[in-house]
Amino acid sequence: QVQLQESGPGLVKPSQTLSLTCTVSGDSITTNYYYWNWIRQPPGKGLEWMGAIAYSGSAYYSSSLKSRTSISRDTSKNQFTLQVRSVTPEDTAVYYCARRPASRSWGTSAGYDYWGRGTQVTVSS
Repeated sequence: QVQLQESGPGLVKPSQTLSLTCTVSGDSITTNYYYWNWIRQPPGKGLEWMGAIAYSGSAYYSSSLKSRTSISRDTSKNQFTLQVRSVTPEDTAVYYCARRPASRSWGTSAGYDYWGRGTQVTVSS
């Protein structure tokens, strides 16, 4: 069974960098052919795909977040990380990591076969 667990600070100050880690167990993040994603849900809003890192190590980003978002990985720890720079209160959300097989579609929640439980991140001074 694949398990994903988000971790990181729950409170970030405006203009600072939000940093989260997803720890994966049950499968390697280098296994063909899976994408490891970050998704968030602001209060009262729907899910927003932020970006992903592929089994190959290639990273992909939402066009709206690309300029200030970075996704990387540490294969020795079977972890991948999210960094969002210059955060504002609009970045307050529950943040999830999730796995998507290459054969699934990008645009719906049904495309992900495993999810972390999510972690609340609040941007506030």
